[in-house]
Amino acid sequence: MADASSLATNGPIKQEPTNRRVRALLGGQWIFDTLDAVYVWEHKYYPVYYVPVAAVLAGPGKLDKNDGPTDNGVVLATLQSNSKAATVTIFEAGPLAGLAKVASETLEWYAEDEKLLGSHPKDPYTRIECLPSSRPVRIELGGTVLAESRNSIFLHETNLRTRYYLSPTSVKDWSVLKPSETTSFCPYKGQARYYHVVLPDGREVKDGVWYYPFPTLESAVIQSRLSFYNEKFDVFVDGVKE
Repeated sequence: MADASSLATNGPIKQEPTNRRVRALLGGQWIFDTLDAVYVWEHKYYPVYYVPVAAVLAGPGKLDKNDGPTDNGVVLATLQSNSKAATVTIFEAGPLAGLAKVASETLEWYAEDEKLLGSHPKDPYTRIECLPSSRPVRIELGGTVLAESRNSIFLHETNLRTRYYLSPTSVKDWSVLKPSETTSFCPYKGQARYYHVVLPDGREVKDGVWYYPFPTLESAVIQSRLSFYNEKFDVFVDGVKE
């Protein structure tokens, strides 16, 4: 409620309408289907979709208020659709008045037009570019060389540091990579899986390496390639440490 209250009082970083059809399936029913969704930047990294409260009320789900409204007009509610339920945050006042945020993690199907969404849409002001490169890349941890490559993909994403995707054959010793249960989602690249790095001397970096087994079409060239988390390892490009 605290974050929602701040948004209701101060507004998001920015918000703007989108002309996309946004809809969601819950409990086997389309709980909303709207052309009036709004991009809302709750933080600087990416937007999420908010939808008109009217679009939710027009759907087949049953909306029950749990808490609120607060002094700044925030209501927490539960949307019941057959045997499934989703948490809904409703804004009755302030810059987001008339909009609702439906928790995406409980949705069975969430899409813009016919394109399946993950937890959030792409930022319309962000793009990525995947560049094949023969520049030498070396990854170290405390002086131990973990991987070296002259056949990498340099992935450039607006306002983010370059990530280097190396072939699996670039890894010096695969025994130091331990599969992790962690996953994450990126609308530009897809669903990522992770490895921990555990050296024989006991040094460990949890979830320090990720890869995309089934990337999106625009990022297809990084399929199954490994990216070492720049901030946790020593990364050298052209022999120069980042």
